[in-house]
Amino acid sequence: MTSLWLDREKTFSSDHFQAGTKYDTVVAGAGLTGLVTALLLARSGQRVLVLEARYPGAVTTGNTTAKVSLLQGTVLGSLSRQYSDKQVQAYVEANREGQAWLLRYLDENALPYQRRDAYTYATTGDGAERLREELIAATTAGLNVEYVLDAGLPFPIQGALMLADQAQINPMDVLDALLLDVRARGVTVAGGVRLQDVTGRGPVTVQTDQGNVTADHVVLATGTPVLDRGLYFAKLKPLRSYAAALELPQGLTPPPGMYLSAEEPTHSLRDYEADGRRLLLVGGHGHHVGRTPSEKSHLSDLLDWAGTQFPGASATHTWSAQDYQATNLMPFFGKLPRGRGRILFGTGYNKWGMTNAVAVALGISADILGGKLPWADTIHHRITSPAGAAHAVTLNAKVAANLATGWVKLASDAAPPPDGAGKVYRDGARPVAVSTVGGTTCRLSAVCTHLGGIVHWNDSEQTWDCPLHGSRFSNDGQLLEGPATKNLPPAGKG
Repeated sequence: MTSLWLDREKTFSSDHFQAGTKYDTVVAGAGLTGLVTALLLARSGQRVLVLEARYPGAVTTGNTTAKVSLLQGTVLGSLSRQYSDKQVQAYVEANREGQAWLLRYLDENALPYQRRDAYTYATTGDGAERLREELIAATTAGLNVEYVLDAGLPFPIQGALMLADQAQINPMDVLDALLLDVRARGVTVAGGVRLQDVTGRGPVTVQTDQGNVTADHVVLATGTPVLDRGLYFAKLKPLRSYAAALELPQGLTPPPGMYLSAEEPTHSLRDYEADGRRLLLVGGHGHHVGRTPSEKSHLSDLLDWAGTQFPGASATHTWSAQDYQATNLMPFFGKLPRGRGRILFGTGYNKWGMTNAVAVALGISADILGGKLPWADTIHHRITSPAGAAHAVTLNAKVAANLATGWVKLASDAAPPPDGAGKVYRDGARPVAVSTVGGTTCRLSAVCTHLGGIVHWNDSEQTWDCPLHGSRFSNDGQLLEGPATKNLPPAGKG
């Protein structure tokens, strides 16, 4: 499964990583958050190192649907149930500033993007009620949202919200430009180097799998923080969702805007022009990471829905992405607890990373450089509502239940599974994850290297996914994403 954005010739070449070097700031993660942060700091004259465990865009940024919109489904209505108008307004201002910065950067670098009207649409009575709630919240927050009956979709709806003049991008165009920009300013971007820990009072020691460096500040731009200080893994829900690029039959064109349904399962739509073709991108049908009998069925259901709405459509690409939703729905960013002000982070973008990522980068760089952003101060001083606290309790009760049942429900059959399949069994007291991919059978410890959850076989991407906090590993145990910092070891060595 390769996204439309990542289906291209690999052009990234890592800079040399030199252990023992001192930097002003080390940034972990070369997605949108990490590279914008690195650029902002480098512009101020800082010496910056970016560590990327795989390659730029390998995780969320390279697998997004890449909508740059201030209308974000029913996010504002959900926030308004937990927060004051001032807090919701601060969220909108953060995203407005993130959107403006990103589009200005695209213009300055002559990078293409498309202006589109954004829609949140409803197909049911319950969805229409959520639209009314979202309309009130958006209008109160200062967005010029309109209620419309016709959104240009080929299927019936009960109504939609429309925000004009939003944007959509190719996210890898942005990362490519940022890489050139930061390197021109002296930033080192080291691929294949994974941050594993940060110690000391300052300057801190940054421990990686390739050796140590020191820095005055460290920024964790890793999707979810890979350091457990602050226990943010317990405040985030890891979500997996699916996407496809579709070629439509002759005479059929994609709808004219960007769309997201108000109901579950979520259905997202936008267009994209490539090689003379105008493709339709659809997304949705998500779930908690590692907690579904079959990931493949979610993708299949999404494609079935798309085929019903757009008869004759054929998929050119299918992929999935991982996002993190904060239990209280507001992104977390700023100084990491117990980091003495030297470790900063951003997480919990809730599938709206194109604007939130840039806003967080602006907030983090302001913290490091001594700037002030009023919306950031307001968000930092939020108080978790009873609903948000209850959500966190429920989420972690399910985590505990999955931890317990994962160790109990282990098969005893050690026979290799058929090609493309994986299973977990008990070898004495040890849980073993065995899979067969491309005719090769691998036996690994089935215990996630983060907090000991029993991994689950992802039948769509042929990976091992942890149902506790969303760490994911390749079939041969290589860490792909999540809060873990180490690979799954071979069976018997975990």
